[in-house]
Order: sequence, then structure tokens, then C-alpha cells
Amino acid sequence: MRLGINLGYWGLGMDADNIAVAQEADRLGYSVCWAAEAYGSDAATVLSFVAARTERIDVGSAIFQIPARTPAMTAMTAATLDTLSGGRFRLGLGVSGPQVSEGWYGVKFDKPLARTREYVEIIRKAMSRERLVHEGAHWTLPLPGGPGKPIKLTVHPVREHIPLYIAAIGPKNLEQTGEIADGWLGIFFDPEHAALSLDPLKAGRVKAGAEAGRELEGFDVCPTVAIAVGEDIKAGVDSQRSYTALYIGGMGSKEKNFYNQLARRMGYEQAADEVQERYLARDYAGAAAAVPHELIDATSLIGDTARIADRMQAYADAGVTTLTLAPAGFTLDERITALRTGVEALERAGLA
Repeated sequence: MRLGINLGYWGLGMDADNIAVAQEADRLGYSVCWAAEAYGSDAATVLSFVAARTERIDVGSAIFQIPARTPAMTAMTAATLDTLSGGRFRLGLGVSGPQVSEGWYGVKFDKPLARTREYVEIIRKAMSRERLVHEGAHWTLPLPGGPGKPIKLTVHPVREHIPLYIAAIGPKNLEQTGEIADGWLGIFFDPEHAALSLDPLKAGRVKAGAEAGRELEGFDVCPTVAIAVGEDIKAGVDSQRSYTALYIGGMGSKEKNFYNQLARRMGYEQAADEVQERYLARDYAGAAAAVPHELIDATSLIGDTARIADRMQAYADAGVTTLTLAPAGFTLDERITALRTGVEALERAGLA
């Protein structure tokens, strides 16, 4: 099992530290450094900066938001980043959510699965450097009846195939991800509930032609997990309460919150209701307090090196191939300690 690092969003006051974290992860042999975007910093600019300041570690978008860019623009960005980084780019995509898609980008949040499938088809065509022709429900290239003509990408990526990942939570999206992507970007992944995510992924892989029993061979299962190092387990869990409450309670509307639905599928229906009710009422402290200790502990790496190593073994046994760490804490020392503990725990578990 490989390790990754997720820098999260740029512009939260830790920007200089983020580069130091990426460079330390590079030195320690981490496989990939991911950067995110929502409605603040964009991931492409951050990744180009990280790539310029590192040597070996891959850089990946977790995620590029599908409503933010046309598929051809995403292909251009991916090809450019792969060239600038010397073949170290991984393309992660996601549909975002209705509030961001419609409120920030002005793009209707409808038929997200069909839109994602078509988006990926166009990207793959463009990056293969064939002349771009596409007729679909969401995009037609070239536009009919005008001066447009089929054009091919002029940039030559370093690799013939840039790995493509999709962030997915719901069962149908997970199945499609297994069918059309090279990897999955997960969140709030509990090894004891791995089947909730992996069974639909496997079904999609079978659709794509994978053999039964070997469905995930060559497919990167890549969840992001928080890591909080220390002897005090309760303190480590508490450090993740506000973050978890934000997603379960406030990411999306009451009617459409994918993270809240995931918590329900994991057996936390009553808690999911309470967290969301409190969060939407702006009782953020109450929402954080309502997140079950067990949910956070099951979906994070919390404790000393030995306990974290045990949890890493559980992730590996569940089928995770790249475990991306999101260090708790805001100081550089805390984040570097988490990075180093991650490597020590991986070695202790015999997974390096």
C-alpha cells in the first residue's frame, strides 16, 4: 500500500507550510500529493507550483470540478501539468454539489452520472490527440452549422495514458467510476464497511471487462483519511469533529447531501439527522458534538504509531492501494510529525 498526502484547499493561512509539507512528503517517498478546489483556490495553479518545488512525488487534482471547466479545457490542463511535471500528474474529477455547481458556476446540477461519463469520454479523446469530434447530450464538438472544425491537442503529454480518478460516494456513481476510471477518490472510508464502496466499484469493473475475483487489479482505491498522532484518542477524535460535521451537516442541502447519505448507509442514521439539523440551524458546536466518536475513529488514523499501524493494516486488508493522509493540526511541526508517523506506521505494519 502506498501513501499520499492531501494539502486540502490553498489560501487558509498555511500556504508556505503546504510547500514544506509537499517537499517532506517527496523526501519521505510518498506516492502522490493532492490539492483540492471548491470556490476559493483552484487546484491547477497549486499543483503547478507544487510540481515545480518537488522532484519525484506525483501531483493530483482532488478534485477538478466538472462544472468549472469544459472537458477540452480539462484535457489541456492535464496535458500541460503532465508535461511541466515530467509525467507526474494524476487527473481527479468530481461533479461537486448542487450549491457550488449552480450557485458558483451557473451550471445546472442535473444528470451528474451521464455528464461525468460524457466528460470523461471527451477528455480521453482529446488526450489521445485524435481530432475531437463528439455528439452527446451535454456537449457537441464541433458545434454544428458554424465555423468550428475538428481540432487535435497540440501538447504531447509525457505519458500516453494519464491516470484518471473520480470522486464518488453514491452506489451508482461508484459503479460508473469502476467502469470508466483508473482509480477512485474516497472520503470517510471505514474498512469495516468497505463493501459499501468496493462492491459497486467491482460491479463497474466487471462491466469494463475485469475478470471475476480480480476486479480491482490495476485499479487504485485511494481514500483520504485524517491522521492525528498522539496518545489521547479522544483529543484526536475531537480534532476532527468540526470537519466531519461540516461535511455530514453542511455540504449540500437538507435534501441532497451525499456525505450525510453515506453516514446513514454506515448505520448512523439518527446521528446524521441530528448533525444536519444542528448544522443547518447554525449550531456548529452542537453539530460537532453530535458526530459519533466511533464514526470519526473508524474513518481516521488516530493514536500512536502502533495503533495507526494496526488501522493501516485494516485499510490494506480492505483493498486500499493508496492511503492519502490529511494531517490534523495547523502547525508545520504537527503536519510533518504526521507525515513521518505515517511512514513509520506503514513500515511497522509491513506494508511499505
